[in-house]
Amino acid sequence: MTGMTDPVLRVEGLRRCFGTHVAVDDVSLQIAPGETLGLLGPNGAGKTTTISMIVGLLAPDAGSVHVAGVSMAEHPIRAKRSIGLVPQDLAIYPELSARDNLLYFGRLQGLSGAHLKERVATVLEVVGLTDRTKGASKTFSGGMKRRLNIAIGLLHEPALLVLDEPTVGVDPQSRHAILTSVEQLSTEGMAVLYTTHYMEEAERLCDRIAIVDDGAVRAEGTREQLVDLVGGSDTVALTGGGELAAAARALGALPVVEQVHESPTALRLVVRREPGAISEIVAASAEAGMVLSDIEITRPDLESVFLHLTGKALRD
Repeated sequence: MTGMTDPVLRVEGLRRCFGTHVAVDDVSLQIAPGETLGLLGPNGAGKTTTISMIVGLLAPDAGSVHVAGVSMAEHPIRAKRSIGLVPQDLAIYPELSARDNLLYFGRLQGLSGAHLKERVATVLEVVGLTDRTKGASKTFSGGMKRRLNIAIGLLHEPALLVLDEPTVGVDPQSRHAILTSVEQLSTEGMAVLYTTHYMEEAERLCDRIAIVDDGAVRAEGTREQLVDLVGGSDTVALTGGGELAAAARALGALPVVEQVHESPTALRLVVRREPGAISEIVAASAEAGMVLSDIEITRPDLESVFLHLTGKALRD
């Protein structure tokens, strides 16, 4: 991943109000070439309004957007040429085949001749629709239509691909295909802005994640940086037999162990994340007479981070 010295996308202080409602409040973001930035937040958090300002569909009340070094406010047509937008609502012609949809949108984007045909073949392969080039796209499943939507956004080889909730309402197979395609694009140097309210998608795809709620970015960073906001503790479950009560007392006395919860066949610990903590726990439990059959370590996830930052669950 390239450093942040020459970002493909630079957003500074975006704000947008609808009447007295502040939909987006002082949002700033950057994305480097080859980087995927996720906007993670529930429906109504302001993600789509933010994207609409980034791609030039909605004018901000304040703030600025630069795409590939070009100001969206000063040179909107030039800036938009560097963007591939995949909106939440499908933007395809249902009576046309996948190939004809791509040929039509490719011409709108200034492509023609052999280069257009080459790009159509390439993007169909990227989204896994090579074998469905014929037949009206209205006969496609919801997931296939969304994959075609992504192919349209990729046709002109944009520097920045913007995907707004691209897997909503799709079947598991199509969802996997979409996520795999996005992973491939970032490795090829494309900057990707990906909005979702699915925690597992953000964790799988995104180099950095911005947690959005009530129109504002509450925190931004890598998954590890965000998880550290909750606190540097893990949950460790020890399953086994023998002297569990004695092991619980011994483990509770260790400085790295913050809490011990005992059950008939297991001990559940809250443990500070420190080098050597797990080996110290295993040794102390064995010395106290516990016979371990399994050990499971769980770190806080993005759901925990969202709850910590906003006081509510991501899916609320």
